[in-house]
Amino acid sequence: MTALVIHALPVLRGILAISALPGAGGDYDADLAHLHDWRPALVLTLTTMSEMVAADAGDLGPDIMHIGTRWVHLPVADYGVPDAADNAKWRRAVADALPALRGGGRVLIHCKGGCGRAGMAALRLMIAAGEAPDAALARLRAVRPCAVETKAQMRWALQGGAE
Repeated sequence: MTALVIHALPVLRGILAISALPGAGGDYDADLAHLHDWRPALVLTLTTMSEMVAADAGDLGPDIMHIGTRWVHLPVADYGVPDAADNAKWRRAVADALPALRGGGRVLIHCKGGCGRAGMAALRLMIAAGEAPDAALARLRAVRPCAVETKAQMRWALQGGAE
């Protein structure tokens, strides 16, 4: 079993982090306890429900909310990007995440492995927070070298200044 690793960096006055899907390493309960102790203000889930169920994390949303954390589910296929129909959910996630980060809170974004999708969303959020794209990517990859895996993910992330 592998414990959940939270890859964190400062953004605005808060902490932005990416991770793998809680439970993906084989111990959902321990991962959830770790999240509870880390105390994120918001968890943004980019995994599909089938990925969550396969990792015995099908109740992640209610479990996250039970520990007092806001939860946004924006399912994106592995190696994919959100489509136009997901724009409203993304805007809601940004509307929750940026104030949390400005106020010194913690925001966790995860996908299945904690690389491509999570990195893509974290980079876009960092750009929306006012960071220059190249500097933001360098900072993100300093804590998680695999962040943002495909050209399509990079294109989507670079739209962050338009939030």
